[in-house]
Amino acid sequence: MVDRSEATRAIFDRIGAFLTENRLGPDPVNYAFAYRVMSDPIGPLAKAVAALTDGGVRLTKRDILALGGDVGNAPIVCVDQSSGQGLVARTQMQVEGFQDLVHAMRTETRDFGRDLAAKAGAIRESAGGAATDAVMRITTAMLDRVENAESQLEVATREASDLRAKLEEARDNARRDPLTGLPNRRAFEECYAEHLAKGDKLCLAVCDIDRFKLVNDGFGHAVGDRVLKAIADVLQAECNGHMVARYGGEEFVVLFAGVATDKAQHMLESAREIVARKRYRLRESDVPLGEVTFSAGLTAAGAAEEVGDVFVRADRLLYAAKADGRNQLRVD
Repeated sequence: MVDRSEATRAIFDRIGAFLTENRLGPDPVNYAFAYRVMSDPIGPLAKAVAALTDGGVRLTKRDILALGGDVGNAPIVCVDQSSGQGLVARTQMQVEGFQDLVHAMRTETRDFGRDLAAKAGAIRESAGGAATDAVMRITTAMLDRVENAESQLEVATREASDLRAKLEEARDNARRDPLTGLPNRRAFEECYAEHLAKGDKLCLAVCDIDRFKLVNDGFGHAVGDRVLKAIADVLQAECNGHMVARYGGEEFVVLFAGVATDKAQHMLESAREIVARKRYRLRESDVPLGEVTFSAGLTAAGAAEEVGDVFVRADRLLYAAKADGRNQLRVD
């Protein structure tokens, strides 16, 4: 059976060799990255590093920041250096690496403390005299320091866990529209790509509120925001189980996965009819807003069709619906 502390030291040695080979300083970012590579030598991140350094090429700081990956079997992703999402992803990678490192240090420190306590007990039972008393004083002092280190590492672990949770929340917020609470365009496109990779049957709808500018101009943007939220709620309720996202402005998209086009059409028609039947009024004065409706275009995605191509086709259907009188759904 391999000694746990020996295994931990072996990882540390490999990390040192990795940093030396690539002429990287032992700063937290480099160290956390090296730990992620060395602790899973056959994982996706290690394979990406191996491909990048094939032929003796050394990693640079830019390479490290450009490579990311979640724990486990998540895919390697290229991080957009200029985006807030890239910053969150890089920070999360560093926190996860730090958390793994602190956990390993806590384990080694705890094992060392147990070994030290056991040896101190053996010394106490087997010998006596001034020399032994001196050794015991030193050992006791070392045990106190080990216990203190364990306490500090426990605090660091809790702080890293809290930070990781906050980063997860930040990543989720960055994919959500703050007004409606719906996923945003980024989240929609990522969801489409995931379903496409799995080979799922997909339909895509683009929905746009009819004459929305009249609402904003006549009653103000605060009222327009309430209309957006109300229509978002109807779409989400009637298309339950499928992704409804705010694409931008007064435009929504719905991604139907695993259903036929006629089933998707039925859900969208239900949402359209509910919105059209409602009689919206100003909350403050009970003044009617007039008719609020939306038009939509719905199309089925091809087996390997990219989201942009499907969106363009659905968008054309949407504008055909608007040109034909609005408040209707066009399906190809």
